[in-house]
Amino acid sequence: MDLTLLLVVIITAVFLVVAALSLDKWLSPRSFNKQKGEAYECGIPTRGKSWMQFRVGYYLFAILFLIFDVEAMFMFPWAVIVREMGVDGLLNILFFLLILVLGLAYAWKKGALEWK
Repeated sequence: MDLTLLLVVIITAVFLVVAALSLDKWLSPRSFNKQKGEAYECGIPTRGKSWMQFRVGYYLFAILFLIFDVEAMFMFPWAVIVREMGVDGLLNILFFLLILVLGLAYAWKKGALEWK
């Protein structure tokens, strides 16, 4: 497999990102005032504090969702080529699922799945 093309693509991508960020820094206006730093929503001035805290339960559910969403992303390609991978592929995915089930059991035991 020729890695030259891959190297060219990576170098080009890095160059384009650096060029875009540099161009943005060079062309953007550098003025700042207090009004630009304030919270803004729908053109209505805020009353009281603009910042509020969210319960940690939302965070825990979001993290658990991401973990199992990534698991589903790994399962779909595996399901497509399961016959070609043979027993070795089956053992690999079973080990992957075992790790996820152990993580789910740990989260359940710690009470992360209960809304408090």
